[in-house]
Amino acid sequence: MIFRQLFEPVSSTYTYVLGCEDTGQAVLIDPVISATDRDLAELARLDLQLAFTLDTHIHADHITAALELKKQTGCRIAGPAIDKLPCTDVGIEEGVPFIVGSLQFTPLHTPGHTDGHFAYLLADRLFSGDALLIDGCGRTDFQNGSADDLFHSVRNKLFTLPDDTLVYPSHDYSGRRVSTIAQEKQRNPRLGEAITLERFRDIMAELNLPYPAFIDHAVPGNRQCGVCPPDLTDNFRRYCEQVEHSPEG
Repeated sequence: MIFRQLFEPVSSTYTYVLGCEDTGQAVLIDPVISATDRDLAELARLDLQLAFTLDTHIHADHITAALELKKQTGCRIAGPAIDKLPCTDVGIEEGVPFIVGSLQFTPLHTPGHTDGHFAYLLADRLFSGDALLIDGCGRTDFQNGSADDLFHSVRNKLFTLPDDTLVYPSHDYSGRRVSTIAQEKQRNPRLGEAITLERFRDIMAELNLPYPAFIDHAVPGNRQCGVCPPDLTDNFRRYCEQVEHSPEG
């Protein structure tokens, strides 16, 4: 398996390149539209052909590159079937493996951050989206989020995976790149095993986070698999403009 972790700094988003060494086909998990050129360059450098983009959920903090990558490469768009997006080519469902060449992903429906959120297990690597971050989790106060649902998603699905499963989140805001299930059980201050459901509810209710700055553009754009609105103000234009990134992120 070929693996790369790439970082987009405007939204602090990790995009993951997974490549099949036998077929040369690749999957991009959670690609960001402003980093399209970077991702295409990385695929070319690795001599991979993009077969699918695969989003974990309808994002509120960036525009997915799924549609743009489909236009440029002919790849197909995969995403949670529960969201019923007409622009997706393959709807992901729990219990149905997602297979690209020798890559076999196990989709895990993990609602809570959003009601349609999925995480993807590939061998000993979990691509956890926003359900489980390093020492944290995604917020639960919009897009039909639910603290109770997120608690049960993490505790009953993700924390039942082997302790040495590597956790690769969709975001990190402190430069961290990877965790493990064992580490998150032990020290996640929101969802660690010492935290009760009642305490988790209180933690999430007390976050008092501001309304997401880009959500009113990102959600409708992502419901179209990645369409930037034409009327972006200067402060939001950076979310859609191509910027230079190093291959290492």
